[in-house]
Parts: sequence; C-alpha cells; structure tokens
Amino acid sequence: MLKSIKNLLVLPLVWSFLITLSIVLYVLSHLPRVFSGRYYHFLSRFWCRIFVLALDTDLRLVHKNKQELPEQYILIANHPSALEDFGVPALFDIYPLAKEEVRNWIVLGRISDYAGTIYVARGSATSRHAAKESLAAAVKSGKNIVIFPEGGCKGSRIYEKFQKGAFDISLQTGIPILPVFLQYIDQETFEWTDEGLVKKLWQIFLTNNNVVNYYVHDAISPENFKDKETYTKHVHALYLEWQKDYLDAL
Repeated sequence: MLKSIKNLLVLPLVWSFLITLSIVLYVLSHLPRVFSGRYYHFLSRFWCRIFVLALDTDLRLVHKNKQELPEQYILIANHPSALEDFGVPALFDIYPLAKEEVRNWIVLGRISDYAGTIYVARGSATSRHAAKESLAAAVKSGKNIVIFPEGGCKGSRIYEKFQKGAFDISLQTGIPILPVFLQYIDQETFEWTDEGLVKKLWQIFLTNNNVVNYYVHDAISPENFKDKETYTKHVHALYLEWQKDYLDAL
C-alpha cells in the first residue's frame, strides 16, 4: 500500500524530471565535440541515476571489498540485464563500452556518444581491435572504464568463458581489475534475452521485486599474473564462486 502511494505521488515527478533532463542533454549533444567534457560526463551519470529511479528500481551498492578501492580501475561485471547499462554508470565514474547499435538510438545514443562511450561492432574483428585500442588509450589517459567480459548478455548465469580484452588492457597498463557481481533478486524478469530494450525496461518497471545488489570485491592487480589467459581464467573462476553465493542461494 505504501509503495503504491509512493509510486502515485513520486514517480510522475521523477519521470517529468527525467524527460526534462533528457531534452537538455539531447540539445547539448548537438554542440561541437570540443564542448563535451567532464561536465557532460557528470550530467550523463546523473541522468542514469534518475533513469534507475524512474524504473522504480531499488539499486544498492554492497561493499564486499576489504581493501580501499584503487584511484583508477578497469571495472568488470557480469551482464544479465539491460539495467546495468544505466546502473553501473549511475554508481561508478566510468566510461563504458557498448555495442555499435546503441549509437543509433535517437536520444540514448546521442547522450551516450557525447558522454564518451566507446562502441564496438561485435561481429567485426577490425571494430573489436579498434575498440580495444580506444579503451586502452582511455585507461592510459587516466579514465576508468567498464567492460563486460562475457561479451554481451549471456543470461542470468555466468557464461562458460570470459573474453580476454579487459585483462589484456590491465596487463598493458598496470591498472587493476575491479570485479563487481550484479545480483537481480527477480532474475527471470531482469534477464535480457531477445526482447527489445523498451519492452525489457517496461518489464523491469513492473516487477514485484525490484531489489538489485551490485557487490564490489577487492581489486585484482595484474602484477600477480604472467599472461592474459591465466588472468582471465582466475577471475572467471571467482565469478563462478560468487555465483554460488549470490544466485544459487536465491
């Protein structure tokens, strides 16, 4: 009952603000690229926070790390849903990697492009190589980036293997991997399979269990690994263990 009253009173205001902010960011995105910068990146992250609120999602950041987080990191996470495209930048100061199709979305595409998103055509080896080079350059310039090593949405369970790109960049630059495990209590509703984005977000909005936990673990230093294959397998094994704790127990 209380949630219904809250939704009735608060959500219309949140959606009105989101629409207004979207218009502002869309207009700003038409300025020459030279006028983009940290201010727009900050605004786009704030937009993501409002979007998560508008979806009536209870997004929680849970610190499992025993050590302080590094000043710079390469964030990785599992990728079961569409929400993390908004949830991760809402909580972390990162520059994301996204599939090329996102660039063509009318509003979201322009906002993400102007905010510094790096795009990749997953079916193109040339595009994947260029994206990897751009991500490495972003890290070398002092930015945090996020990569989903499963290589896309592979379902609610951890995929059988991780792509090596994030770990290769970590070894090249010396910047640690920050592993975050994404837990959706209502796994079935949040899991993104073959639905369109709008339909999936609508399903998320309607869920009866909107609790989402993003578990942050200790950063992993590349100094402990001799090659990207060993590095990748080690972190993948950690995610399989965390899956037992965060998903199998539900």
